[in-house]
Amino acid sequence: MKSRMILLFGALVLFVSASRLKAETPAKSFDNAVLKKALRPQHPRLMMTAEDFARVKQIARTDPLAATWEKLLLAEAEKMLKSKPVAHVLIGPRLLDKSRTALQRVSTLAALYQLTGDKRFSERAKEELLTVAAFADWNPHHFLDVAEMTTAVAIGYDWLFDELSPDQKSTLRHAIVEMGLKPGLKIYEKDTGWARFAHNWNQVCNGGMTVGALAIADEEPELAEKIIAFGRASIPRAMANFAPDGGWAEGPGYWSYATQYNVFYLAALETALGTDFGLKKMPGFPECGDFRMINVGPSGLAFNYADAGSGGGRCPQMFWLARTFNRPDYDAFERQKVDTEPGIFSLLWFNPRFDDNSHALDHLPPSKFFKGIDVAILRSDWQDANAFYVGFKGGDNRANHAHLDLGTFVMDALGQRWAIDLGSDEYNMPGYFGKQRWTYYRLKTEGHNTITLDGENQNVFAKAPITEFGDAAGHPFAVADLSEGYQARKARVFRGIAITGRKQVLVQDEIDAPQPVAITWSMHTNAAVKLDGASAVLSQGNAQLQATILSPEGATFEVAEVNLAPPQHPTKNTRKLLIHLPAGTKSARIVVVFTPFGAEPLERKIVPLIEWKTSEGSNAH
Repeated sequence: MKSRMILLFGALVLFVSASRLKAETPAKSFDNAVLKKALRPQHPRLMMTAEDFARVKQIARTDPLAATWEKLLLAEAEKMLKSKPVAHVLIGPRLLDKSRTALQRVSTLAALYQLTGDKRFSERAKEELLTVAAFADWNPHHFLDVAEMTTAVAIGYDWLFDELSPDQKSTLRHAIVEMGLKPGLKIYEKDTGWARFAHNWNQVCNGGMTVGALAIADEEPELAEKIIAFGRASIPRAMANFAPDGGWAEGPGYWSYATQYNVFYLAALETALGTDFGLKKMPGFPECGDFRMINVGPSGLAFNYADAGSGGGRCPQMFWLARTFNRPDYDAFERQKVDTEPGIFSLLWFNPRFDDNSHALDHLPPSKFFKGIDVAILRSDWQDANAFYVGFKGGDNRANHAHLDLGTFVMDALGQRWAIDLGSDEYNMPGYFGKQRWTYYRLKTEGHNTITLDGENQNVFAKAPITEFGDAAGHPFAVADLSEGYQARKARVFRGIAITGRKQVLVQDEIDAPQPVAITWSMHTNAAVKLDGASAVLSQGNAQLQATILSPEGATFEVAEVNLAPPQHPTKNTRKLLIHLPAGTKSARIVVVFTPFGAEPLERKIVPLIEWKTSEGSNAH
């Protein structure tokens, strides 16, 4: 046994060494004997082993919450039994909807077969698998579709291995190789596209390719070795962007997508090869769940900048991250989010050790500055459902999925979201990711809660660093330099946002331009708005929030309904609170304070942004 462990360790060292080579060379120098020595010979081996399934089966018998989740998943599986297998139907240029449906069905049905022994689930999963294996292709022109379908078929092949006939195994292996891995290998060998990207495509495609390779590695060792080596060289390009603190420039939606497949990748390596090559220790990755938690406001909505929705959705990978990095707060947070809609991986990665974690969230900082992406989250209190909360973005307009939104913010108070982000529009609209992108309202500068000069978009290449940040209890603040966004007007533009005394939010803008400009301040809201000169009362449900202009003297609020022309998706009950300054303005300080209706602003004295510093000075960089 000892000699076998030494041999295995040596094999893993060789494997790691080979896969550290540059992306264009690993396949040429990879040791063909390594994979066979390190690979777990038994199925299942992708993210779950037979021992893992047995453990989850026992947990579902003894833990009330796990038992509830299993019951809910069984009800979902019963519906899947009656559904028709997916068809090869594109939506726009994508097969992605079908790939995701296949993945959800196959993983759920195959896992529940492992947990219950009910062959109805395995038979229905096989029907799905054989259907997609008979497709002409998995749409390699949009490679996310291939990566997710490869993941679906690989999981089905692995988790149902003993239920598949020899012919069925051959059919599924052929599909994984011909429609998944070989198209991926072409991209790896050219070192182009997603293999070089540093955003979610990298993690999704590397994850899908590696999961597929590990599923059939004993039958196709040479191909699998190449894929795994290339993936090992490629994925750090994206994982490096979690540094230094787990933030993600593509917003919370693509944080979820990227981490889902990053975890699939790491978890499959660990169960199949016994190693993750040290990747999970890359700077920022152990902390990446912080971004998921802190990004969500008291309203339950996320700061949905970039092409993101505000709902957040479920993220079962948080349970894997909780177990891997001993973070009970990740587990506690995600249990709250799961509610009555667990995914299959919520159950598979369930950890009863964290059952008694009711106070796990108590240590979380109310406010946090994510330095890697220049996003600040300000909060008056973590536990108070009526707390003030602001998500405030500097950032980079060049980031993948970015909008032209430097300086934008969302705001919660009194249990409601008052300042909203409209999120993404329909991806299949003409030129959404091309020449027409910056013509669509939701993506333009005027479609966000920030400043426009002469009604123009911000510079598409601009960055906005957060230059000051303070997180003193009850008085968090941040200042961003937005000037690059307004290079066309050579203007200096700074925005500061603060929560003062846990009772109000202050938004302060300072603009200096060498030539006269028309300045517009805007904030989108779903609230009803009643105007009274320099004051506006916003109402939602039983809550009311008052906005007051402290500067400039004489400025007044306006309100405009947001109605978008097709093909843009219409907005619902959305309006825009506005401040227009005269077209001849060269220099202005705009200060708006938000307080519960009837409460006076705590302080009417205006402090220049240059004086917004912590007692220790700047701690933003």
